[in-house]
Amino acid sequence: MLLKNKKIAIVGAGPVGLTMAKLLQQNGIDVTVYERDKDSQTRISGGTLDLHKGTGQEAMKKTGLLERYYAMATPMGRTVANEQGKVVFSKKPTTEDQYNNPEINRNDLRQLLLDSLTTDTVVWDRKFTNLEEINGKWLLQFENGINETADFVIGANGGMSKARKYITDAEIEYTGTLIIQGDVLEPKISCNEFFQLCNDNILMIAAEGNSLVANPKNGNILSYNVIFKMPEEFQAGDKTELNFKDKDSIITFLSNKYSHWHECYKQLFLSTSSFIIWPTRKIPMDKPWKNNRPLPITLIGDAAHIMPPFAGQGANIGLLDALILSENLTNGEFETIEAAINDYEQKMIVYATEAQLETGQNEILMHKPTFAFEKFYL
Repeated sequence: MLLKNKKIAIVGAGPVGLTMAKLLQQNGIDVTVYERDKDSQTRISGGTLDLHKGTGQEAMKKTGLLERYYAMATPMGRTVANEQGKVVFSKKPTTEDQYNNPEINRNDLRQLLLDSLTTDTVVWDRKFTNLEEINGKWLLQFENGINETADFVIGANGGMSKARKYITDAEIEYTGTLIIQGDVLEPKISCNEFFQLCNDNILMIAAEGNSLVANPKNGNILSYNVIFKMPEEFQAGDKTELNFKDKDSIITFLSNKYSHWHECYKQLFLSTSSFIIWPTRKIPMDKPWKNNRPLPITLIGDAAHIMPPFAGQGANIGLLDALILSENLTNGEFETIEAAINDYEQKMIVYATEAQLETGQNEILMHKPTFAFEKFYL
């Protein structure tokens, strides 16, 4: 076995890093995951994830957790409304398609994966800062002067991963869209009209190049994204009337920007307990990855190919990374770890590029004044 008597370090305990750990661990491989979050109870922000057949679900099947994912996930229909709060399309999931891509809360998915790992696989409160090659080992450096060693490092710690410099010179690019994510804790009480409009479906609204997508069943909260073309002053870093760190400022900004929308949307903004501002990013895949790495190292998930969420591909492509890389490392078909990594990376660059292309086309489409979500369903 390629990884016999090797110590594997995975940086990042998101769904992709944990899936990678599970796939290696069930093959008897010594793997440790290092995560910056303080502990497993630290809440992961963001909307739900829907795992697709052939990618995300295939990885879950390989871990033996697919049926548990189905049991924990929620099949969601789609409701499309206009800016005046009128429903133009609605569809509930059927028994035939309920397992196509059911939605799961990010924290629930993390816990599902954590429960499948052996005790102490994940080391918490480890913010990764740097990586060095010393005496034939990787030296992983963390905040507070903590160091660890490994024979093989897998970066799964998101788009800003500091491990990337060993693998590619590609740099993050902003794609021109701003997403404001909001969470509402008690939607039935605080914004009941909007909650009822969702009708237990994922709700989608598009008007004049602006979009709003909401999920009323993200665990016990309602989460939503307001999506619009990033103003030039935001891209330039100029001061604007929007203070990213002040909730009231964000509420005022949204209320003014969508003042002509129905009152239920304004009530949604006013009821929001917290916001996250997300300028969408991507890592271009056209720059060659480095071959002269001192020791085995690679990237999976957003660390390798972060992309906006406009095709629902990010997490699914990341889970496919974990599936292919783990199979290469354990199936006995490659003579060296480097050969297994290289084969994975060549495949990944192809399918990640395709996913980015689809995502980019959708992003352009969503900014068109005539864009309508119902065209995807009618």
